[in-house]
Amino acid sequence: MNPLADAAARVLIENWRGAYTVPSGGLYPHQWSWDSAFISIGLRHLSPRRAQLELDTLFSAQWHDGRLPQIVFDLRRDDQYSPGGSFWHSERITGSPDVSTAGLVQPPIHALATWMVHDIDPGESRRRGFLERAYPRLVQWHEYLRQRRSGTSGLAHVIHPWESGMDNSPYWDSALAAMPAEIGRDIPRPDLDHAAADHRPSNAEYGKYLSLAARYRDHDCDDLDEGFPFRLEDPAFNALWIRSELALADIADAIGADPSPHRERAAGLTTALETLWHSGLGCYTARDLVSGHLQPYRTVSGLIPLLVPGLARADEVLAELRGTHFALGAVALVPSHDLTANTFDPSRYWRGPSWFNTAWLIAEALNARGHTGQALELAHNMAESAMLNDFPEYIDPHTRAPRGTQRFSWTAALCLDLISRLEPIS
Repeated sequence: MNPLADAAARVLIENWRGAYTVPSGGLYPHQWSWDSAFISIGLRHLSPRRAQLELDTLFSAQWHDGRLPQIVFDLRRDDQYSPGGSFWHSERITGSPDVSTAGLVQPPIHALATWMVHDIDPGESRRRGFLERAYPRLVQWHEYLRQRRSGTSGLAHVIHPWESGMDNSPYWDSALAAMPAEIGRDIPRPDLDHAAADHRPSNAEYGKYLSLAARYRDHDCDDLDEGFPFRLEDPAFNALWIRSELALADIADAIGADPSPHRERAAGLTTALETLWHSGLGCYTARDLVSGHLQPYRTVSGLIPLLVPGLARADEVLAELRGTHFALGAVALVPSHDLTANTFDPSRYWRGPSWFNTAWLIAEALNARGHTGQALELAHNMAESAMLNDFPEYIDPHTRAPRGTQRFSWTAALCLDLISRLEPIS
């Protein structure tokens, strides 16, 4: 086995918990929604059955309204992450599953992951009825987004920074600034036992995160709080919804269902995505539905629409990716925020560091668009950076110094996937 593939496999085996994989052994002791989707994409190269189980376990925690929860808690480790199951008390909310979960969601990449897991071994998938089990769950999940999270544009909105997966992106600054911090200074931060404070969101940010989460929880996570102060349409969230809607069409076709509604919905969302184009920035950006304003920031989220086939502004986004703001090929991976912005910070979470999951998404988009050389170069970059720093959560884009925690599952999984498919290193 390739040395990197062998090392990546050891991380995934170490973080396996019998039915799912934790993101890391210390900092993240539960099952996270989009983490499990990314993890399954790499895990399928080691064990298609285990990759199916990863997703089946997440789907079994689906709420009755169709949402796939951000976190499924292991209550034995509830004091190791905040906010935990004792904060959410999902068992008190009608329509929640039998297991303890958060009420929030994360980006809808799950149908794409499901299709990729099936595609690695279609015979095993068919034998176990994997797509037949997953399809109705995924349809319910997408229907939740359409019915409960979509407004007049048709795009889905997030109601918390955590739902975007890009927690402290500059996108959220103005919406959070308009909020009072209702949680006091004594904020539990077990995350700081595993990562440096200057790599993580600040206490002020965490206080507002908890205030938003508490308000949502106290309204039974019902999405009907008309005065809710945080509602933004995020380009990456919606691009992944489009890509997963197209994957649902493939799944439907494979099991004898009608794929056309999924293709039609993907086409409609692709048109709607253009409402997030910021002509002054040359990329897509988030819209605050409370203020009505597009956010004046370039972030990696605005590049993820490259995954969408038929994207109207693809050439302009590619130019932005290769230009001074993101400097593809000149820095490590793809920075999470504009390198030239005064809000850029190379160490703090989603305000500058480069992440392996977004690099994988960009590599996928480049490869699909025929830019194979750049996709391979980015895959090489991912592999080298992962091996250099024992599979870090994220890295400084200039120095490749590790940030956050290490032996991170999606870093290992996504490097393993690219090694297996694109052969970035010999």
